[in-house]
Amino acid sequence: MNTLPMPTGSLPLATGGAARTDGRNAFDRTGLHEMLELIGVADADSDATAMPQPAVRRIRSGESLFLEGSRANSICVVRRGSFKVFRTDEDGYERVFAFASRGDLLGCDALSSDRHQMAAAALEDATVLSLSLADFFALAQGMPSFHRGAMRAVSNAMIDLTRLSDMMAAVSSEVRLARFLTHLSRREAALGQPAKRLQLQMTRRDIGSYLGVAHETISRSFGALADAALIAVEQRRVVILDFEALQRYGQGTRAPAKLDCRLSPAAPKPRLKLALAA
Repeated sequence: MNTLPMPTGSLPLATGGAARTDGRNAFDRTGLHEMLELIGVADADSDATAMPQPAVRRIRSGESLFLEGSRANSICVVRRGSFKVFRTDEDGYERVFAFASRGDLLGCDALSSDRHQMAAAALEDATVLSLSLADFFALAQGMPSFHRGAMRAVSNAMIDLTRLSDMMAAVSSEVRLARFLTHLSRREAALGQPAKRLQLQMTRRDIGSYLGVAHETISRSFGALADAALIAVEQRRVVILDFEALQRYGQGTRAPAKLDCRLSPAAPKPRLKLALAA
């Protein structure tokens, strides 16, 4: 099991961040304020400027945030970009358990021990806000609002693992993919992003590992959903053409003999241009 040191560095976060729109002076804003907002805490219940501050860590695409089996030294919140969380089997196969994006907590798998049970790697250039474990526990004890936000973030991470089991309950790979895409759509909407235009940073091999099917099957499943005019795919972009129909399709456990397209029969079916990296 690889326990090499993490290849990324940390930078202290300046207190003079971007100006807020609620009247707070830009120089009063700290990294902790931003971290609290990312985990869903609107207002700190104590002076955040007097509390431990997170550092910004910049992770390049493909680099590890932490490694499976490595000693835990921090808890991170995704500030920008996305990550995959996975384990590596003895034969080298990566089993993907989650995809994390803005506002997600990373590293909480090590809270019960001093080592990470899974690895996290950036799917694109990304930044995280990082707190040492000592500072994380100090804030959880000294700032009730931080404690509530952190528990909410941990709960969301647990829900993501539960959602994975729901996706795996479907027999059909097309149904699993439909559930995955509707989940991504809701997630983007919650982040204030276009809900029907998805930019997939993960490879089809990552998606296949996450959904428990071969990556070749993922390509065929994208093709089936596109042929039914539920989605259109070009390069890494997926456009959901009929969210309600895609959602209904994902509510089943088996694929019907023929996908029921809910768009106008006269509408031409979009051409599939799947080019996700393997």
